[in-house]
Amino acid sequence: MYHISVLGAGSWGTALAAHLVKNNQDVVLWSHRASQVKEMRKSRENPKLPGSKLPEALKYTADLEEACRDKDLLVFAVPSTATRETAEKIKNLVPDGQRIVLVSKGIEENTLFTQEDIVKDVLPGSDVAVLSGPSHAEEVIAEMPTVVVSGARNKDTAVFVQSVFMNSSFRVYISSDVLGIELGGSLKNVIALAAGMSDGLGFGDNAKAALITRGVHEMTSLAVKMGGKVDTLNGLTGIGDLIVTCESRHSRNRKCGMLIGQGMPTNDAVKEVQMVVEGIYSAKAALGLGKKYEVDLPIVEAVNQVLFEDYPVKDAVIDLMTRERKSEFSGDSW
Repeated sequence: MYHISVLGAGSWGTALAAHLVKNNQDVVLWSHRASQVKEMRKSRENPKLPGSKLPEALKYTADLEEACRDKDLLVFAVPSTATRETAEKIKNLVPDGQRIVLVSKGIEENTLFTQEDIVKDVLPGSDVAVLSGPSHAEEVIAEMPTVVVSGARNKDTAVFVQSVFMNSSFRVYISSDVLGIELGGSLKNVIALAAGMSDGLGFGDNAKAALITRGVHEMTSLAVKMGGKVDTLNGLTGIGDLIVTCESRHSRNRKCGMLIGQGMPTNDAVKEVQMVVEGIYSAKAALGLGKKYEVDLPIVEAVNQVLFEDYPVKDAVIDLMTRERKSEFSGDSW
């Protein structure tokens, strides 16, 4: 049994905390809101996961020092936009070598840092892993079959995370390609916004399939240019995560995009979703990475125009459909 704290009591953090308890780990779930801690202790429920009773052995705290003291593993499940702030708050509470696994997905807009970059910037002595893949909280807490990837620079760390999380309903592979995993997890949210917009406009399967396929191309082109591996983007944390985020009824990014496609302003759509829409925050950063590494990202660019320039969704679709004629793949030889 390991002593683990999950930082962040949203739907994903709560589902993972419950999963780890069922996996016979000693788990504390931290929320920055004392009122939420009090309510979860009483009800053993999280309103974002209706109908799912939390394990009796799960502990709760709003005290960050208590959450971080003498832990074998810290699970960062705060929204990606809060990762730096949370790391800053705990930098005097954790020792060098502290094992941390990041389960949020996003790129920091002003620095273009991945989640690992952010944590290593604030906590340079920490031992960081990422956990990613097609995994909605609603299905994990219900113990439906789920398969993800544990990525780390250090193989022992990746294997440790694998051993802590894996069971008969939650399979975990390992990988050394942390960058590829993080880029796949972040960029797919932007593509999922586009897929939702397509659904909101009333388009069909043809359009969705094209967006997913060309989205994979954009994600892979950028990731490989930055040093990621093609296999990673063709795997669970690339194509796999993209499919589930573009198609699932649980996908907050797809839902937000769909509302925008139906004519709702971006800010109103985000409020309607009632959860953090990571793709909104990663869209500008994704476009910034494309410019920095000179990679053409037409879908990402179109999403940015719709989100931040009040560009009509239908016009963005026409622009994508009428781009200059070209081969599907570069390097075609006849």
